[in-house]
Amino acid sequence: MLRVGLTGGIGSGKSAVADLLAAHGAVIVDADQLAREVVEPGTPGLEAVVAEFGPGVLASDGRLDRAALAGLIFADPQARARLEGIIHPAVRQLAVQRERLAGPEAIVVHMIPLLVETGQSEAFDVLVVVDVEPAVQRTRIQQRDGLTDEQIVARLAAQADRRARLLVADEVIDNGGDRDDLAAQVAALWARLGTRARQRWGEGSC
Repeated sequence: MLRVGLTGGIGSGKSAVADLLAAHGAVIVDADQLAREVVEPGTPGLEAVVAEFGPGVLASDGRLDRAALAGLIFADPQARARLEGIIHPAVRQLAVQRERLAGPEAIVVHMIPLLVETGQSEAFDVLVVVDVEPAVQRTRIQQRDGLTDEQIVARLAAQADRRARLLVADEVIDNGGDRDDLAAQVAALWARLGTRARQRWGEGSC
């Protein structure tokens, strides 16, 4: 299979790109979705998070209170590192399982917000970065999540800077325009990925 890493800063539009790629036929493995699954009630992941951070990170229904947890980890880099030490290994294990279900001739896109930050830049055949100007990024975050300027700064500080992502990118999608422009860029990207995948499959049959 062709393994594609998809990343970008918060508010860049990774999900929109992933949705467009899925419509073309890509198999999407969403790290954010997997991160939610590994801390569902009754999972070892949730038990480990509560053991580390206390019962205050639980909502009244026994689920993870993400807002309460975010208030802890974005204010404390060490706390964030402890959380990542619990969540990231479980997510990677589940991602491997989902990838295996895709089949040998699939184009599998792993959408990973912290791909660069977690040292996975070399783990994929193609690394795609969704990029947007910082001013647009901040506006989108504020409109989407209703965060304060201080909260936005904290979340941006928890991610690699724009330059670090672009330095390792094989493909860059500029999401500063409208939906039609984004769709055209993704269609062109899909064509290039398809060419690369066919070359790989051809090599494998020789």
